Amino acid sequence: MKVLVIGNGGREAAITWACRHHGHHVDSAASLPAEFDEHTRPDLVIVGPEAALVAGVADRCAAMHIPCFGPTASLAKLESSKGFTRMLAGRLGLPSPAYHLSSDAEEAIAWWREFGKPVVVKLDGLAAGKGVIVPEGPDLHAATEAAIRELVAQGPIVLEERLSGPECSLMALCDGTVARPLPVAQDHKRIGEGDTGANTGGMGAYAPAPIPYDPDDLTAMFIQPVIDFLMDEGAPYIGVLYAGLMLTPDGPKLLEYNCRFGDPEAQAVLPLLTDDLAALALACCNGELGDRRINSQGAACTIVAAAAGYPAAVEAGAVIDFGDETTDALLFHAGTDGVEVTGGRVLAVTGLGANLAEARNHAYGRIATIQFDGMQVRRDIGWRAIGAGLSSYAAAGVDIDEGTRAVDQMKAAVERTHGAAVLKGVGSFGGVFSGAILKEMDEPLLVASTDGVGTKVELAARLGRYRGVGADIVNHCIDDVLVQGARPLFFLDYIASSKLDADQVAEVVTGMAEACEVAGCALLGGETAEMPGVYAPGAFDIAGTLVGAVDRAKLLPNAPLVAGDVLLGVASNGPHTNGYSLLRKLFEWLPMDAVPTGFDCTLGDALLKSHRNYVPVLGAAIDGGKVKALAHITGGGLPENLPRVLPDGINARIHLGSWPVPPLFQLVREVAVGMATHELYRTLNMGVGMVVVCAAGDLSEVQASITEQTWVIGELITAADAGRTVVLL
Repeated sequence: MKVLVIGNGGREAAITWACRHHGHHVDSAASLPAEFDEHTRPDLVIVGPEAALVAGVADRCAAMHIPCFGPTASLAKLESSKGFTRMLAGRLGLPSPAYHLSSDAEEAIAWWREFGKPVVVKLDGLAAGKGVIVPEGPDLHAATEAAIRELVAQGPIVLEERLSGPECSLMALCDGTVARPLPVAQDHKRIGEGDTGANTGGMGAYAPAPIPYDPDDLTAMFIQPVIDFLMDEGAPYIGVLYAGLMLTPDGPKLLEYNCRFGDPEAQAVLPLLTDDLAALALACCNGELGDRRINSQGAACTIVAAAAGYPAAVEAGAVIDFGDETTDALLFHAGTDGVEVTGGRVLAVTGLGANLAEARNHAYGRIATIQFDGMQVRRDIGWRAIGAGLSSYAAAGVDIDEGTRAVDQMKAAVERTHGAAVLKGVGSFGGVFSGAILKEMDEPLLVASTDGVGTKVELAARLGRYRGVGADIVNHCIDDVLVQGARPLFFLDYIASSKLDADQVAEVVTGMAEACEVAGCALLGGETAEMPGVYAPGAFDIAGTLVGAVDRAKLLPNAPLVAGDVLLGVASNGPHTNGYSLLRKLFEWLPMDAVPTGFDCTLGDALLKSHRNYVPVLGAAIDGGKVKALAHITGGGLPENLPRVLPDGINARIHLGSWPVPPLFQLVREVAVGMATHELYRTLNMGVGMVVVCAAGDLSEVQASITEQTWVIGELITAADAGRTVVLL
């Protein structure tokens, strides 16, 4: 066929490539020529940009009896008016956010204040993907009012309820009667890594996106009803109908419709098709798509290189070095004349592969060879895909159940070594031993804890920051003996690596010494081991043992735990030393120096915050005698750690949402969309590092004795059987 592609951006370059890939002759034009002769008349017109559709290219093609893959100007209103889309979605009962249309700033502000929830502010008309403001910052009210005033000055606006969840792009080919989906893609709209900063036309995309919904089901929910409605109205929709969706905890919701291929989604999706795009488009024009399915294979990752100043004032004129061609990555020109930068999104590179990781490596390998002054490239395209594919901690390489099974198997052998003086051993927070040599106590008990920092050390090694994990190991062990009511006496450490580095060891031990000094215990020294072949180059591990003491009369738990007792949550300051196999996997493609939305530090700083020492926080409360028990929320989270202090026949009921979840854990919850709530809360502490159990009547006194804000997060209840479990509500 002779195919004419309308438009000259990256999307149109991908359409052209897809048609030529199947042997068609393709010409391109910024707009539809006024007339054709027998040599130039196309067999098919494919329209790329939305502005051309709104201008009526499809209508003009119809008048010339030329098949056009694209809707008429009147149907393009689905994209050119967000207000029209919202009203149509409401009429058809499509899952959507609450919304309000307005042309007056004061009226819009009044509606938003009465609505009482965060909103997104959008221009009603076309804005090249940039007429959207998501108000953010410490003063959300001021930011929202400013956003409303800024956009209403440019035209009518739509206020939409702000939803949460990952977004995805569902594009379907439509022949007026049926719609057939392409692989679902995920775009990256924000200019900054970690999805921060101003909205753009799109800084990258990947496909297929690992979403928990079948594309056919989404098409039946969001696209086919529109096609059916328009057919009944006598206005069959021909072309691509693109549904921008947000996958919320309550299910998918419609954000917008576009009447054309997405940009840069087209650059990611079209290279995956094994079918002939031009033949599919012509079948749509002729109403002949029928039961035909659209076939694709592999994965693609598209990375956009943007000009300096984008998405604001673009700096054009930079000379481009296009680098080295490869067979596993495609280059699509957009804002360039082939030599210099002429537009905001200059070019896109699409890597191809059997899976996303392979495609991503090919894309970043290719774009690394391209250079021009002021070039902007996000380093995290596709980063959310990892979290979407994780359904459990085991999927990240750690099996909690297998660890529990190992403890059960070793418990009998360990307990055979126990004499009468051992009160608590394996399976508890720490060993407890009666030591009468501590004369200051009536009956002193020695409490021991041995632990490690886990895979957090890999992140510390990668970022070259070692002192914090030294403090981690000391404070973790201090908190493990604190739950018995004990105060620390001394600590011994163990450091192992493939090859010892004196500076590295000094940094780790300095961190230990600083933590011991704060806690008032002695660092007696420990062991270093050099084990080449056991540890990977540059990797290291640390562990240690802490010994504390408590008078038997003050040993925790110090009173029977009964139904009605209150659970008081004390804040963590981060993941502490648990869950890092998941966290490192989850953020593998997000740079550690990125500052995600809501963070007051870099991602690396947030992940490497040292484990808290809870003695200064809880010491007075413990000494007051009203604390019945403590639970240190470490590996296994709330569901696995609270049962350690519960008697048979008593369960713990936790009310999720009763404490503020810190930004890092909010981001984890948002990204790990395939992870069930219970699995998430038994992997990470989710903002609660220690739980205090006290009688309901003693709650006020206990809270008053704690030096910081705490939250009532639940209560003890009678179990239906002799078990000890945690119920998350």
